[in-house]
Amino acid sequence: MRDQESRNFVGEDDDGENRTGTVMTATSHIITAVIGSGVLSLAWAMAQLGWVAGPAVLVAFSFITYYMATLLIDCNRSPGPQSGKRNPTYMHVVRAHLGGAKVQLCGLAQYASIVGTAIGYTITASISMVAVERATCFHKEGHDHTKCKINNYPYMIGFGIVQLVLSQIPNFHKLSWLSIVAAIMSFAYSTIGLGLSLARIISSGKHQPKSTLTGVEVGVDVTGADKVWQTFQAIGNIAFSYAFSLVLVEIQNTIKSPPPPENKVMKKASLYGVSVTTLFYALCGLLGYAAFGNKAPGNFLTGFGFYEPYWLVAFANICIAVHLIGAYQVYCQPLFGFIENYSSNRWSESKFISQEYNIGGGFNINMFRLVWRTVFVVLATLIAMIIPFFNDVLGLLGATVFYPLTVYFPIEMHIAQRKIPKFSAKWMWLKILSFSCLVVSLVAAAGSIQGIAKNVTKVKPFHAT
Repeated sequence: MRDQESRNFVGEDDDGENRTGTVMTATSHIITAVIGSGVLSLAWAMAQLGWVAGPAVLVAFSFITYYMATLLIDCNRSPGPQSGKRNPTYMHVVRAHLGGAKVQLCGLAQYASIVGTAIGYTITASISMVAVERATCFHKEGHDHTKCKINNYPYMIGFGIVQLVLSQIPNFHKLSWLSIVAAIMSFAYSTIGLGLSLARIISSGKHQPKSTLTGVEVGVDVTGADKVWQTFQAIGNIAFSYAFSLVLVEIQNTIKSPPPPENKVMKKASLYGVSVTTLFYALCGLLGYAAFGNKAPGNFLTGFGFYEPYWLVAFANICIAVHLIGAYQVYCQPLFGFIENYSSNRWSESKFISQEYNIGGGFNINMFRLVWRTVFVVLATLIAMIIPFFNDVLGLLGATVFYPLTVYFPIEMHIAQRKIPKFSAKWMWLKILSFSCLVVSLVAAAGSIQGIAKNVTKVKPFHAT
């Protein structure tokens, strides 16, 4: 699918591919993938966990995410007879190191997660676009929520239409510009959120919102059962905010090498990306919690704890929408590529699948790509319209992505690659870490599923909220 005419033979890598990725572009891809809608829920997550557990959970996830990323990065090249061969996707890496049924399990986890992320981003982007209109409405009409009810379904459809167009970009290598724009947007709205939180803290003076070491209080803010479920859900929200392992291999595959080896470049990019995002997460989560206390909204830029300056709130939400437009593509391109490569190999004689038509301007169109990607975006948009629950969906996505893709497979491949003896000290440590993360994922998923079940009975499809 790569444009052969534009291939630069002088810059070819050791496998004949022409890659141009650097630490900067890989870091921007990672920041785009990591700093997404997850940052918006961190103030709420901190409110559920409190001043002690909240920061501790955030730091723990950052260390685990980076450590697991380094394991996955080192597994990119194949062992054995094909030693040194690059693997273009997560599934190829698992096939090279583990093989068997684990390849199908990896594919199921990865691509189900991508579908879920597309749904989650559609929900979040529409909420942010609605928030732009509501910010203006509140400025004109006052802070009466009954006067500013706006239907977010048209915005979901609009977001879907934009993705229909962008999804026709043939492959991941052509997305660097979109990823850099998206990364800039993520910095912009995160910085605005920080500034608004700090301004609210300063303006409150001695009358700061109530916050506690253990978060929302049973009998005051929530019931005992709600405290448990929302704590689990908050853990899932934090897990989601670090979910980028499912596209890490694809990002690594854009990096040119050698020298230096692409795994060293990717480790630097991962360190920079995770460090920057953790700093932003800590500031957004903690300052957001300080600004709102135990009453922190589920989305601190669309829950309208901030009303003024309305234009700045509106601009921040525009940045969120633009960022998610790019992040959607960063996540979905691997799935698009997998389906299309599989289909072209399976039905290589079909012109519907393989034929490229030049429509001018150096742009080609493929009928199978057009139809399949359109169906995907339409279905993701429809599902988002049916279950538009921000925190619940993010928590469930975080729980389902975190364990299999961020923890289980990197650990299993590292054990296989290094031939770590069973029941050795390192083997035991890795297995204990894996089991602990599995437990965390299960309780986070349980909390999110309970939240979805609770909220689904309250939904009135296609009505303003």
